[in-house]
Amino acid sequence: MTTVLDVQRYKDEGRHFAMLTAYDFLSARILDEAGIPILLVGDSLGMVMLGHPTTLPVTMDDMLVHAKAVSRGARQALLVGDMPFMSYQVSTEEAVRNAGRFIQEAGMHSVKLEGGGPAIVEITKRLTEIGIPVMGHLGLTPQSVHTMGGFKVQGKTDAQAARILKDAKALEQAGAFSIVLEGMPSKLAASITHELRIPTIGIGAGPATDGQVLVFHDAFGLTTGKAPKFVKRYANLAEDIARAATEYAEDVRTGKFPGPEHEYSTNGSTPAKDPTEVRYGG
Repeated sequence: MTTVLDVQRYKDEGRHFAMLTAYDFLSARILDEAGIPILLVGDSLGMVMLGHPTTLPVTMDDMLVHAKAVSRGARQALLVGDMPFMSYQVSTEEAVRNAGRFIQEAGMHSVKLEGGGPAIVEITKRLTEIGIPVMGHLGLTPQSVHTMGGFKVQGKTDAQAARILKDAKALEQAGAFSIVLEGMPSKLAASITHELRIPTIGIGAGPATDGQVLVFHDAFGLTTGKAPKFVKRYANLAEDIARAATEYAEDVRTGKFPGPEHEYSTNGSTPAKDPTEVRYGG
């Protein structure tokens, strides 16, 4: 099983690595069997799974439901639970309680916190002291979308870049085992990656980070419309599913489905080969 020590070794050995989001049992099992070393149960599920316009409405209860499903599907990947908005900002005590739920109840191996500054650094320090690994997240932090005036690239000015680098070093000092760098100039991400001992994981931050992360639905074409600039689509599953659904509906309309091979026999006839094949209803 991948651990935080393995992730550090990847950086030490100069090995680039992948992280993907996962929100349910089946996607977690598929990605785990494909050998993806890190799976993030991201609060982005609020947008791609629950239909919210931002991640802000996502609750701890939402996150725990999905995190539990992912932990049942994955066996080898390092699992990271995304701390949702207001699950850690109120107090260090509240942050410890909620992070502990990810580990104890949901089977996560670590948690991710957005942002920097003294409060987040202190929470990171406290969590790592009690044995909960922390992944940081700097740059474009979606939970701060209103403060940033939208989903905008961060670190474009010298002042912004200096602040992000300072926060990254502080999070490393506090014990974070890695840091996501999102939505920033490639040059800044490269500089931070060079300055830090711990691994960086980029999303919209160029090629120089130690790892890369994409949202499952973006990477495999389940989201439709124009993809963000940083996304590479490795499949077009939305098109495949729509085509298959259309074919299914036509087969039902014309009586082509179900056929004889889909029927069950009566008693006394040849029984089905696998009596357990009826697994669930609609």
